[in-house]
Amino acid sequence: MVPLREILIAIQGTMAEWSRLRWDDLHFAEAPTALLLLAVLLAVTLLLLLARRLRLQHAGRRHVTLPAILPVMLRSTLSASRHTAFLVFLLGVPFFAVALGDPRTSFTREDVTYPGRRIAILIDSSGSMVLRFNSSMTRPQDGRAFYTAVAAAEHFMELRMNGPYRDLIGLIQYGSEAYVLTPFTTDYENILLSLKLISNPRDWGGFRDGGTTIIRALDQSTELFKTFNFRNASGNLIVIFSDANDGVEVFRGRTLDEITAEAREYEIPVYMVRIAFDKDVGEGQFDQLWKMAVERTGGRFYAASDESTLVSAVNEIDRLSAGRIDVRHYSSDRPRFSGYALIAVGLWLLAGGLKLGFRSFQTFP
Repeated sequence: MVPLREILIAIQGTMAEWSRLRWDDLHFAEAPTALLLLAVLLAVTLLLLLARRLRLQHAGRRHVTLPAILPVMLRSTLSASRHTAFLVFLLGVPFFAVALGDPRTSFTREDVTYPGRRIAILIDSSGSMVLRFNSSMTRPQDGRAFYTAVAAAEHFMELRMNGPYRDLIGLIQYGSEAYVLTPFTTDYENILLSLKLISNPRDWGGFRDGGTTIIRALDQSTELFKTFNFRNASGNLIVIFSDANDGVEVFRGRTLDEITAEAREYEIPVYMVRIAFDKDVGEGQFDQLWKMAVERTGGRFYAASDESTLVSAVNEIDRLSAGRIDVRHYSSDRPRFSGYALIAVGLWLLAGGLKLGFRSFQTFP
């Protein structure tokens, strides 16, 4: 069954899209069909009313004789309210007629806002990630820190997919070098496929850049935001899964402080999940270095020392990453009937509810 929250989100999105439409931008692909159907319905309605009137002209056993109403009895000013349900039903007919005409837009540019984030996920594939990390809940392929990191990233992806978000997610694999596997996209299945491919033991065994240069991955991720012109946008985020076994603080003449200052300037918080079995905060050789670095960006440092702390860290990052993103959409020949159809159905359901739920709409005054 579809959760009620998802239905409400779909309705909200449909109405937001409908409110941005301009009548001048619409063209109707099925206007003749809609007009023909409405003419037929109108003709059938008139015939039924005519037949009913002719039938009522002849008295029969179904007629009821009532005593005369005294002149002193005033007509109720609310008597006309019994027609409210029918008027609400009629109000939905024009919206249904527009939806039936299959309204479309030839070319549109829309600036829309969605709940979600632009997230760059960084996976440490260095040789030090071969150390063991006992885990069963995340079900990695092997009890190594690298497979656990991939499984944690998959768990994070599932949380985002099951939530009300429409994230733009990019995937970066790094060691001594960094590679963009998937640029920012809403194709989550493609990202999950990429995670499965890099976690194949043969593929990981063939990963030649086995060193660890986290600053290189940070630089690559900020460049990815620049490439997509997201650097000045709201809702950016970097999530790193690593053992943080790296003390390099300078890359191509840029220091770690400069890179983290740039991330903070452009509001790109960095969340690092340090994956090292049975090591609490501070027990890793470079924990303090990376804890201070990511906190300077407005992010957080999580020391995942076992399965429970790992899952808790991922869940907290998901909770803290609600946010919103502003996206510009370009589309051509796009159907726009959904908003009109939704309004028509909503009005008809309201009319039915009034008719069936309130006696004042069922009786004569």
